[in-house]
Amino acid sequence: MIEDRLNLHLISDATGETLNAIARATTVQFEHVQINYHRWNLIRTRFQLQSALQGIEAEPGPVLSTLVDKTLRADLELACQQMNVSVVNVLDPVISLLQEKIGEPAGARPGRQYILDPDYFRRIDAMHYVLEHDDGQQQPGIAEADLLLVGVSRSSKTPTCFYLANRGIKAANIPLVPGLDLPVGLDNPPCPVIGLTLDAPALIDIRRHRLRLITTGTPIGAVRQDRSDYVDEESVRAELLWARRLCTRRGWPVIDVTRRSIEETAATVLQLIDAWHERRRKTTPKISPV
Repeated sequence: MIEDRLNLHLISDATGETLNAIARATTVQFEHVQINYHRWNLIRTRFQLQSALQGIEAEPGPVLSTLVDKTLRADLELACQQMNVSVVNVLDPVISLLQEKIGEPAGARPGRQYILDPDYFRRIDAMHYVLEHDDGQQQPGIAEADLLLVGVSRSSKTPTCFYLANRGIKAANIPLVPGLDLPVGLDNPPCPVIGLTLDAPALIDIRRHRLRLITTGTPIGAVRQDRSDYVDEESVRAELLWARRLCTRRGWPVIDVTRRSIEETAATVLQLIDAWHERRRKTTPKISPV
């Protein structure tokens, strides 16, 4: 092992999200090294770049960059060479490939992916939609949904919906509660319906934590968590079984989120949405022109 501590400088002319994602995906593969991240975002002038270079000089370490301005890139590469610091422009391989295939040079416009275009406003609308249709609220509005997530209480429906909203997907989530009628909209849903579930022990831990939060300050004895059906193991297992059987009867796919991150759950949801639309395209009769 060469180092047990590494300074990693991330230099971006935009928000730095691309570099953050690349850094997370790569550094996690090195378990025995402490990575100290130095993030330099919105670097669009030589003055701003100079601040970043001073930081690199003070704490030397490799540099990952997404700068697209040719002048700034040249300044960064020259300064790193003088400091004997490695620098990688992470977008270069993809841009080079696309330039070759498309047959025209790429524009050097920083932060181009964050312009206020229709896709941006679609994501904002999706965020508002998730807020308005969380936990079964405004049920008539589910007719406008791109996705319906169902599941028992505390099965990660809300955070998954918010993550998907950032992809422009209007996702409503509906709790499945034994003994309560389902919304009418679920009888003939206008969009994919996907269930979320998890192991009983994991769900009980989450619910106990939730109960501790909401009962803080409650007089002792007012809430007996160990006797609540909400966290009783037998009751929780029966609730999960009922919810899974309901989804099976209705033909709704179910994702087990026990050991999945929100990002992994959302990726599986997106695959299921694509499959749902593909089936619809294959089964929708084609109308011949008159």
